[in-house]
Amino acid sequence: MLDVLLITFPFFALVLCGYLAARGGVLPQPAIPGLNAFVLFFALPCLLYRFGAQTPIAQLLDPAVAGVYTLCAVLMVGGAVLATRGPRTNWNDAAFGALVAAFPNTGFMGVPLLVALLGATAAGPAIVTIMIDMVLTTSLCIALSQLDGAGTHGMAVALRRALRGMLTNPMPWSIALGAIASAAAWKLPGPVDKTIAMLADAASPVALFTIGAVLARSQMNQHERVLVRDYVPLALAKLFLHPLLVWLVGRGAMALGVPLDPFAFTVLVLLAALPSASNVSLLAERFGAHNGRIARIILVSTALAFLSFSGAVALLT
Repeated sequence: MLDVLLITFPFFALVLCGYLAARGGVLPQPAIPGLNAFVLFFALPCLLYRFGAQTPIAQLLDPAVAGVYTLCAVLMVGGAVLATRGPRTNWNDAAFGALVAAFPNTGFMGVPLLVALLGATAAGPAIVTIMIDMVLTTSLCIALSQLDGAGTHGMAVALRRALRGMLTNPMPWSIALGAIASAAAWKLPGPVDKTIAMLADAASPVALFTIGAVLARSQMNQHERVLVRDYVPLALAKLFLHPLLVWLVGRGAMALGVPLDPFAFTVLVLLAALPSASNVSLLAERFGAHNGRIARIILVSTALAFLSFSGAVALLT
């Protein structure tokens, strides 16, 4: 466990640094979107491209990995909606609560962390899950969020907005380009490859720092009181129920003869044990959900994940 903590500590320490920098005013709030844009549009796409290009195409198109993870994502979304939808929680809030419970912070935190822990081969399954969460899980939850007519737009308009957001997100395109490069065994020219490598090297520290800053900004800008029962159970579900579900479904799939690689299975469980994705807060704000509740779920899951995720790594590796 101590060996695992020695690896995970710097990652969570960078999140804390970003949080403290924003809370203390060292990093002004108007600067946070710029950091986020650098990670989202430059550093992280280069990181994902490099991992995609260096990963065998068979790993990027593994149907067993995609099937197990997709089933678990749908079950998490359905279970979270059933558990929270009620007189106090409309479809919009229930759907985004489900999204934050089912969507791990794979891009900003998971890929660099698992590569540091398990090696570069962990990037393949992680990239598969990023595509599933960005395309399927997010679209499903946005569709559910519109069932009670929340906001000023109908479901069709919301889904068009979600599709537009997905198409303008550089991460899927960088993954696709990396997969094409892997399949074609294509190498970039030296100077271009060096530029992409420099941006990719910046992705992990800046992304982790940005997570902390975004969490601090969300907390500082939310002044309404949110009941503990409205956010702590979902944070705990993300950290404990989600990886347990992936473990059970993965074990069941292997028992039925599904060719799920044991290493990929371990990566999937650890990805599910990550805290909630910080970008869900931005989506919740865009679609008019209770963003104070979503921000608290992300904050609690990130704070607790230092020990819970490290414990999961110690158990599985």
